[in-house]
Amino acid sequence: MPPRSTRPEIDTTVAHNARIWNHWLGGKDNYPVDRELGEQIRSFFPEIVDNALADRAFLVRTVTHLVREEGIDQFLDIGTGLPTHNNTHEVAQALAPHARVVYVDNDPLVLAHARALLVGSEEGRTDYADADMTDPDTILEAAARTLDLERPVGLMLLGVINFVGDDAVVRDVLDRLLGALAPGSFLVLAHPTDEVDHERAHEVAQAWNERGTPKLTVRSAEQLRGFCDGLELLEPGVVSCPLWRPDETEVGNVRPVAEYGAVARKR
Repeated sequence: MPPRSTRPEIDTTVAHNARIWNHWLGGKDNYPVDRELGEQIRSFFPEIVDNALADRAFLVRTVTHLVREEGIDQFLDIGTGLPTHNNTHEVAQALAPHARVVYVDNDPLVLAHARALLVGSEEGRTDYADADMTDPDTILEAAARTLDLERPVGLMLLGVINFVGDDAVVRDVLDRLLGALAPGSFLVLAHPTDEVDHERAHEVAQAWNERGTPKLTVRSAEQLRGFCDGLELLEPGVVSCPLWRPDETEVGNVRPVAEYGAVARKR
């Protein structure tokens, strides 16, 4: 990874994942190029906004489960995205004020906003690392300054490994990250799929990859289960995000979106 001083400035001429996602979630931290592509995709796949909202709701439910039911009070959130509502530290520290969270991203706009807006609780701690997902050593070195890696950690990878097209690279990154975490740690994945709406999912990927960055890959439930090999998948396994342990008030009213989610425990 190049030194910080040589990192590229924010490119407002090319649509970027984090800013498009921010637009779909109703945020203001985006540029015309992001809104244009976001609206182009929404025009033929209106449910993409449902995907974004379902991904955020999945984050809330999984972090809540890990804190309440599994006793997790440390989180490593890679691919932070632009701050919105119900960020990982807000959910975790509302339940366990002493919880610690390290966010990781490599987009200069994301990091600028994260440092300004993602402020942790007085009892806990929130920190940020400028690193790429495919550089686990840098991520782990930064995380160790805030988290105790000898104790279980919740590893959050929501909407991020879909920007690495090579399954072998994803597997290597996961092995290196999880290999450094204590037994009892958890992997939380969210990933777009083409198994819910095949034709339009590929249309979205094509539009995104023609004009946006980084490039997008969609994957199957079988591929995502493969990334969890050697881990204990929590029920109900790899499912559309709204179907992963919906709240009692949601049962019977949820419908699948083209975004899979899974939670797995390191034994």
